[in-house]
Amino acid sequence: MSSMKHSNYFEAILQLREVKPEVVEFTESAANKLKLEIVKKSKVRGGIDYHLDSNDKSRKLAKKIQLHFGGQVKITATLHTKKKNKELYRLTILFRQIPFSKNNLVDYQGEEWNVKSITKDILLQNIKTGKKVHVKLNDAKQIKVIS
Repeated sequence: MSSMKHSNYFEAILQLREVKPEVVEFTESAANKLKLEIVKKSKVRGGIDYHLDSNDKSRKLAKKIQLHFGGQVKITATLHTKKKNKELYRLTILFRQIPFSKNNLVDYQGEEWNVKSITKDILLQNIKTGKKVHVKLNDAKQIKVIS
């Protein structure tokens, strides 16, 4: 089917923001493994944009990046065109990396915590009490890396 698409055809834009170089390497390698074509790659302020040829595979790629590195994924869909009474949407997928990772020692609300996991939220465990709390990804700015 891809041979019928013109060379600039894309269904999704993956926006990587505030990411480390290894996220870029991982993204390109994972896209290749998913047989997801990178139609265009452009550097923008704060990151990189990828124009990709498949909505479904782009969603899978974003999930892989999030599971591997931890961070925030936001997906928006915009109506692109109608074809034979079918609405075709173009996705914009934003991945924003957070400045800490699993097993980092962090400061949250003046106490020391261990980062247990980063998925749809951030799971922290208090070093002194063992208590666990879930912090929304939107509130990641309140968490500071200690080591």
